[in-house]
Amino acid sequence: MASTGLSPNPAANLTEAAEGLNKGEQFTSFDVAAFEVPHGRDEAWRFTPLRRLRGLHDGSAVADGAPSIEVSADAAVRTETVQRGDDRLGAAGVPADRVAAQAFSAFPEATVVTVPKAVAVAEPIQITITGPGPDATAYGHLQVRAEELSQATVVIDVRGSGTYADNVEFVVGNSAQLTVVWIADAAADMVHVTMHHAALGKDAVLRHTAVQLGGELVRLTGRVRFDGQGGDAELLGLYFADDGQHLESRLLVDHSRPNCRSNVLYKGALQGEPNSALPDAHTVWVGDVVIRAAGVGTDTFEVNRNLVLADGARADSIPNLEIETGEIIQAGHASATGRFDDLQLFYLQARGIPEDQARRLIVRGFFGEIISRIPVPFVQERLTDAVERELAVTENK
Repeated sequence: MASTGLSPNPAANLTEAAEGLNKGEQFTSFDVAAFEVPHGRDEAWRFTPLRRLRGLHDGSAVADGAPSIEVSADAAVRTETVQRGDDRLGAAGVPADRVAAQAFSAFPEATVVTVPKAVAVAEPIQITITGPGPDATAYGHLQVRAEELSQATVVIDVRGSGTYADNVEFVVGNSAQLTVVWIADAAADMVHVTMHHAALGKDAVLRHTAVQLGGELVRLTGRVRFDGQGGDAELLGLYFADDGQHLESRLLVDHSRPNCRSNVLYKGALQGEPNSALPDAHTVWVGDVVIRAAGVGTDTFEVNRNLVLADGARADSIPNLEIETGEIIQAGHASATGRFDDLQLFYLQARGIPEDQARRLIVRGFFGEIISRIPVPFVQERLTDAVERELAVTENK
């Protein structure tokens, strides 16, 4: 198992960027035509199996279906259905790739969920997004707004089947606190490409957890922007890939304001059957953090861990830091991909625990760090059960 780290002394590591454009200056546009059709040599798409996107990337995927977005929330929470011309849409960010721009230009209507100023919502807001169905394609848009001094937890559950692309926005006002749990647990035929945009105001707090379990191909691009000093973003992720699945996460945290904090922790496991006719499990994690010259006092760290449980499964992990100022608290990253720790297995087996049970205990502990930090009991229980089901599949192979 190999790992990499950086910046016990951030001032000595002023940049880790490749020559070229700062990641924070990546081109964005609402116009599909402003983007070239992606190809395998593009850095942003080189890991994605483009032929499995069903035309989402090249304009050939015509919307012939519609998603269903259902919201269950406290009476104090406002839920609206709006058209593309609503001036609130795009407030958290602009599409940064062709699929996101296509989704923005093609959604039939958007859903806006607002937590009013100074309102603390006790129960989680539950949003269920259901795909358009087998052999159908749809585009969608969801925006969650936490106004100044508000507090809320949102659970977004992506289900169903078909081909679906969308933009999801989180607008977190000054001193607001928003916790988001996004779960992609769709049918085995689902192809879902989504871009999450988050804009944090002064002293705003965002806790975002992304879970990828189901679907044939799921690609999440997450972008965090600080609009005021003192913002705090925590990005957690859990994914478990099997034969035939491609699960991809691409994150960008843009520190352009003083005294902001970000923490990224993603963990994934991959399994499969060597004789399966399906493609081997493949996961991708790319974590980019940009600290601009104005981002003095930044405190940031990102970690990705992958556990490979089968031959042939592949996990790509690429952390990146771009630092333009040495006046920060800390900045670093770590990445590791490997199989079971032989010492852990030996320790457990030496105490009379059979190997199959020892492996289950190690995987449970591996994911337990993420699950325990989700402040929604029914989601914790659901994810624990999902991991157990995946492990049962492994043992039956």
